[in-house]
Amino acid sequence: MKRLLLTISTIAVVSSSSMAQETAAVDTSWKTGGIIGLNFTQVSLSNWAAGGQNSISGIALFNYYANYNKGKNIWDNSIDLGYGLTQNGDADPIKSEDKIDLATKYGRYAFKHWYYSALLGFKSQFTPGYNYPDDSTKISNFMAPAYITLALGMDYKPNDNFSVMIAPVTGRIIIVNDEDLADAGAFGVDPAEYNELFEKVKDGEKMRTEFGASIRALYKKDIIENVNLQTKLELFSNYLEDPQNIDVNWEVLISMKVNKYITATLATQLIYDDNTIIAVDNNSDGIIDEAGPRTQFKEVLGVGFSYKF
Repeated sequence: MKRLLLTISTIAVVSSSSMAQETAAVDTSWKTGGIIGLNFTQVSLSNWAAGGQNSISGIALFNYYANYNKGKNIWDNSIDLGYGLTQNGDADPIKSEDKIDLATKYGRYAFKHWYYSALLGFKSQFTPGYNYPDDSTKISNFMAPAYITLALGMDYKPNDNFSVMIAPVTGRIIIVNDEDLADAGAFGVDPAEYNELFEKVKDGEKMRTEFGASIRALYKKDIIENVNLQTKLELFSNYLEDPQNIDVNWEVLISMKVNKYITATLATQLIYDDNTIIAVDNNSDGIIDEAGPRTQFKEVLGVGFSYKF
């Protein structure tokens, strides 16, 4: 009997020790997660007296984060991808969403809720974009533009839901890796040069560098049950050229959970870039009436499948 009790006690001690080691082995320094979403909209008409047109659209979204927090160090990483198409009637599909947004930010504790920080960001798109309904005029492409940003400054992060980074030292590279767009001087690069016979004597530059200051603010929170808000605001001022003209990129995403897999989403994005020239045809006669920097705005409301992990 004594041997049996001793054996049971030994097994219990060893098991407890093993469980403690397994628990201790779990690394709680990392927090990871994300959302995969697929939104669909369809309109089908047959002998419809009121008129109309068949249409179908779909948008795929992928959002992932991996954040590290241990001791005096924090390291936030994010991937934000989106792509969508819309087809009206028998027309060719056109893009309704196209986004690549990658960011990594490291911080070292300075004092209460403040961190010395460095940020590296990359933005571009997957496929060419056109000035619809004119699908012969290309206005963007993969890596045209692409924005690479390196920022140094201070990050205020009181909790996991909110942070604002103030970076008085920010370098930005704008890449236009498309010869047609580079020759046209798109997105602020130097355009091609031509002689009096309109023969090109020098290619357009495919890169533009800027140096200035930036602010990047992030906020995310479940504002009520089953309703999540995420917003990101980015501001940039170029010290070297027209610093008073501040570039703005403000994104808002509201997710309303219907059940485990169905979610309604409302996404908006507001952009102002002084180097992005928008051509406007006021009366749709095919002639450009005016061109210049303009406030860009996009809103997408959809219902579809989503998986949060």
